[in-house]
Amino acid sequence: MQKGAIRVQTENIFPIIKKFLYSDHDIFLRELVSNAVDATQKLKTLASVGEFRGELGNIDITVSLDKEKKTITISDRGVGMTAEEVDKYINQVAFSGAEEFVKKYKGQGDGANIIGHFGLGFYSSFMVSSQVEIFTRSWRPDAKAVRWECDGSPEYQLDDAEKAERGTDIVLHINEESEEFLDEHRIRAILEKFCRFLPVPIRFQDTQINNTAPAWVKKPSELTTEDYQNFYKELYPFAEPPLFWIHLNVDYPFNLTGILYFPKITKSYEVQKDKINLYSNQVYVTDEVKDIVPEFLMLLHGVIDSPDIPLNVSRSYLQGDPNVKKINAHITKKVADKLDEMFRTDRASFEEKWEYIGLFVKYGMMTDDKFLEKANKFHLMQDVKGDAFYTLEEYRTAAVPLQTNKENKLVILYATNPVQQDSYVQAAQAKSYKVVKLETLIDAGFINQMEMKWEHVQFTRVDADIADNLINNEAQAQSVLSEEQEGKLKDLFGRHLAQPNIKVELKGLNAQEQPVIVTRSEFMRRMKDMAAMGGSAASWYAGMPDEITMTVNANHPIYKGILSEGNTDKQQKLVRNLADLALLSQNLLTGADLTAFVNRSVELMGKE
Repeated sequence: MQKGAIRVQTENIFPIIKKFLYSDHDIFLRELVSNAVDATQKLKTLASVGEFRGELGNIDITVSLDKEKKTITISDRGVGMTAEEVDKYINQVAFSGAEEFVKKYKGQGDGANIIGHFGLGFYSSFMVSSQVEIFTRSWRPDAKAVRWECDGSPEYQLDDAEKAERGTDIVLHINEESEEFLDEHRIRAILEKFCRFLPVPIRFQDTQINNTAPAWVKKPSELTTEDYQNFYKELYPFAEPPLFWIHLNVDYPFNLTGILYFPKITKSYEVQKDKINLYSNQVYVTDEVKDIVPEFLMLLHGVIDSPDIPLNVSRSYLQGDPNVKKINAHITKKVADKLDEMFRTDRASFEEKWEYIGLFVKYGMMTDDKFLEKANKFHLMQDVKGDAFYTLEEYRTAAVPLQTNKENKLVILYATNPVQQDSYVQAAQAKSYKVVKLETLIDAGFINQMEMKWEHVQFTRVDADIADNLINNEAQAQSVLSEEQEGKLKDLFGRHLAQPNIKVELKGLNAQEQPVIVTRSEFMRRMKDMAAMGGSAASWYAGMPDEITMTVNANHPIYKGILSEGNTDKQQKLVRNLADLALLSQNLLTGADLTAFVNRSVELMGKE
């Protein structure tokens, strides 16, 4: 029997390890099962090169729970350890690393970013244990079994033991503060979270809890569409089927595998982020993949696996790691290439999916210039009629003859609510203008960004001005009213609409146009939209009233009837109703003004 002190000079190292090693105590099970997997994989490698010539037999890893003894045991049939190896790997290597850790991290937070740095995974067991025992027997011929024991102090005991088969059993005697881990449902949940796709069978309560060969570790040529869809169901049992997926498979200059799925996301965006899980050699690490996955793809689902991203996932480490930057750039490129391929090979199918994938494309164009460069070829704008899609160049070709302004800019006309803005859409289409739908939450920001990134392009909402002025503000149509009639009409409108935010103007428009058209300046409306979304640069616009232009179509026949009306009170009420109708069409008539409009309408109908 051998007794001794673990070779480390730092005082009270175990309390420091318990406090600083991991912020999440669940991790102990991941670490110990991962070590068991490593031991098993090493034995398989020895067998493959002919060093181990015995029978592999059953190599399952077993997690056992004994509530009465208050123990959790992790058992494997891997390489095992000799007494010398226990002394080397448990007593010397780990604790030299532990001492270094303590010197570096003492007093600097929870120390979570040392995970995987110093081989300290085994000692995570002391976070939940009052005593830990190791029973192990090496694969080497004639090796003797040994038992190591430690109670969390620097003192340990190492002696011979009885163990018939190779491999290692680690027995955790759970302390009083951690008895929550003696619940079988808790253990199963931890195993299913961290060990779900480990490459060696993991058994708990006579049930295998993991898939040892998940889809992402296979070659794309080995998988069918059904395989990819079934794996998606395994990951997200209650989700709708994905639109499509991208299989990542890189071995140089970094290692990266994985499958990213594009879920169905509509304009409501009622989705969850953090649906991509990060693995390292099939060991679950985290679902916090920001910096690894580009921001605009954070709504994707799936798995990425890279041994080049250590189990250490602190933000400061990730932001400075060159492999992380390369992986981020590679994922962006793969997504752009996939979308470009889909667009070129089956545009009809791509257009059908645009409702769901447009969000990713637009967000990527706003935030990543390299993606923007590629996406310009497959980004689509849908006509308000729904029967046509345009790339930027296609829209330019179709619209340039009519929609080029005095600054030689292409004016892209758009509607954010084609139903509510229908009268404006129809007026624009009557002039053969092309109007597209930009009705998602992201489009306000997208428009502002693209005006800066696309050359000679300006976006104008279809209700930003009367149709005659949408491209160039120079409508010169003549009014059929006399100067006296125009003066009377201006007076009738101005008397009841003398508000600083409402500008009234008379113009001689087409007689078929609406009698009153309400428009809001593109600039002011955008500023208010940005303020509503929390844009700090525009926040001071939030409390300002809408800046409204009320264009009175002096050529509409209704005004001759109003002006010939002998009852001045009725004239005023009719004019006010026309103004209110225009405001109502744009959801700008509310509260007491809306109530007054309803009462006035009933009164006027009663006088007919």
